[in-house]
Amino acid sequence: MTPADRPEPDAFTRPYWEAAAQGRLLLRRCASCGRAHHYPREFCPYCWSEEVVWEQASGDAVLYTWSLVQVNDLPPFRDRLPYVAAVVDLAEGPRMMTAVVGCDPAELSVGMALHVSLPTAEPGDAVDPAPLAAPVFGPLRD
Repeated sequence: MTPADRPEPDAFTRPYWEAAAQGRLLLRRCASCGRAHHYPREFCPYCWSEEVVWEQASGDAVLYTWSLVQVNDLPPFRDRLPYVAAVVDLAEGPRMMTAVVGCDPAELSVGMALHVSLPTAEPGDAVDPAPLAAPVFGPLRD
C-alpha cells in the first residue's frame, strides 16, 4: 500500500491503529449504558454519553453477510481482486464491515465462526500508527 491508501490516524484513533499494529483489535465501550460499538467514536451511538473507553476485543465473530467483489477500479482495491467484502457480528456485540480471507468464497455461510487477523509489527520495529492493512477475518481452524 502507498501512504495515500492508508487510514489517516488522528489523536483519537491513534490507539486503535497502534493496537492493530500489535495484533490487537480494539472496540469502544460505554460506561453509561454498557454497550460496545465499532467503528470508534468519541461518544456512545446508543445513549450519546461521552463516557466511552477503549477495550480489547476477543477477535471472535460470526459471518452476517458477504459479497464476492469481482470489479473495483479504485485503489487499493483493484489490486486485491477478487475479494470478499463482509459484515461480521463481533462476539462483544457490534457489527463490523471487513473482508474475509483464507477460505474459498464457496465455503462461506451465514453464522460461520471467524477470527480476526491483524498485521503485526516485527519485534524491535517502531509501531507504525497506520498499519498496512485494516483488520480482516478468517475461518477458525482446528
